[in-house]
Amino acid sequence: MSDPIDILFLGDIILDVPDPDHWLSGIAEVTRAADLVVGHLEVPHTLRGEELEGDVPAPGAEPAHLAALARANIGMVSMAGNHIADCGAIGIADTNAELDRLGIAHAGADADLSLARRPAVVERAGKRIALLSYNCVGPEISWATDSCAGSAYVQVAAADGGPSRPQADLIAADPASVARMQADIAAARRDADVLVVALHKGITHRPAELAPYERPLAHAAIEAGADVVVGHHAHIARGIEFHKGRPIFHGLGNGCVVTHALTPAQDHPARAEWAERRKTMFGFEPDPAYPLAPFHPEAVNGLIGRYRVHADGSVESGFLPIWFAPPGRPIVPEPAQAAVIGDYIDRIGVIAGLPVLSRERCGPWFRIESN
Repeated sequence: MSDPIDILFLGDIILDVPDPDHWLSGIAEVTRAADLVVGHLEVPHTLRGEELEGDVPAPGAEPAHLAALARANIGMVSMAGNHIADCGAIGIADTNAELDRLGIAHAGADADLSLARRPAVVERAGKRIALLSYNCVGPEISWATDSCAGSAYVQVAAADGGPSRPQADLIAADPASVARMQADIAAARRDADVLVVALHKGITHRPAELAPYERPLAHAAIEAGADVVVGHHAHIARGIEFHKGRPIFHGLGNGCVVTHALTPAQDHPARAEWAERRKTMFGFEPDPAYPLAPFHPEAVNGLIGRYRVHADGSVESGFLPIWFAPPGRPIVPEPAQAAVIGDYIDRIGVIAGLPVLSRERCGPWFRIESN
């Protein structure tokens, strides 16, 4: 009998400090053993471009750092997020060109909206695996149009009636925008054996809580034909649920985020102001042991999602607990700590109102299914 196909999912990836292979090395043994690893590329990798005004911009990362993804067997990335356009059209073009050179498939950000909405497709063991990627948090200035580069998106209304932006209280997805996403999914479904939909969504830096639009939007993706929905953006893990028997990882947390852009001690006024303001907004003080990943204290608990396709067509879902060692490097924890993280994932799901999952330990992994 043929071996199963293992597809793994990482959350946000930012590698804008030296030695990217070191920062990935704590999970690289796991990622290299998989058939396909899908991550979310949070920032552009470019040495050019002009800073996008109107949000808190991230700096462009070194293009050469993308090669570390290939060396860690990260073969596919979603890109539709709130920072991918921070260096403008040039930043997106440079990033895509380097990903193409490295053979890393990508979806979600391109020279115009039609290109950004196209699925990325790879083949593993005769199976076609497709990825669609959508930014659900704004800012609207980062969205692609028919004539401008940016990200694919689902428009989500803010409670105050203002524009969609990451710091807004986002409450409900626009029905027409959801319908466009569902049409993309239905079209990609026709040629894919496995279809993954990545949603950049949620409330940053706040434990457990899901915004009102998150579950309905993820359910809509499943109902249109997605096999798996993966979420990122919050920089802290979220719970997991099943809809129509298919897994939704509401928030993978950080995959590997190491950056100086979020530390208060810096020269960039907007980034320094945001680093201070988010302490008040979200009620936490970053641990000084994590200068490269100054997130909520609970963000040290993370996970790698798994979707396994067996030769007979049956599937199983699961996750691997990961922990972030100071100053921000993801590692596979010892069994006792992994069990604690597994309990944490269960607990935040219950707090968020998600159904309780059945969870079984299989070596370092947890196999999960709906009760």
